[in-house]
Amino acid sequence: MSAINRINIICLGVKDMETSIKFYRDGLGFETNETDNSPAVIFFNTTGTKFELFPLDDLRQDINAEDPPAVSQGFSGFTLAINVREKEAVNTVIDLALAAGATLLKVPTDVFWGGYHGYFSDPDGYVFEVAWGPGFSYDEDEMLVF
Repeated sequence: MSAINRINIICLGVKDMETSIKFYRDGLGFETNETDNSPAVIFFNTTGTKFELFPLDDLRQDINAEDPPAVSQGFSGFTLAINVREKEAVNTVIDLALAAGATLLKVPTDVFWGGYHGYFSDPDGYVFEVAWGPGFSYDEDEMLVF
């Protein structure tokens, strides 16, 4: 296996740490040891890849203090996915996200490949797909196996 054949952390630059922490930790139940509502950075203990929130302006400066990358408006072609074991769980996760402050982008529906999915966006506009597939299988760490 190649030493680079992995993604260890997915970091989202967020406009308001307190709002985002309330959404992910308090609303969706993402696990973390962090109890502060506005830390400099937060890591969530997700299965497999770790999930991080970092203030957007600080992230831009971290990338290049002399010429920080511009913040684009709208969809950037990037999505995150939450895969579930049961079809009904798609609706459960979407409902949980909406109750936490998400915006519904696509009502859960059956799709051409035989699965069932829907989309929501978080308070910063990051897009999540919630999907179930009849052929999805998972390993002992709850990671999707292809």
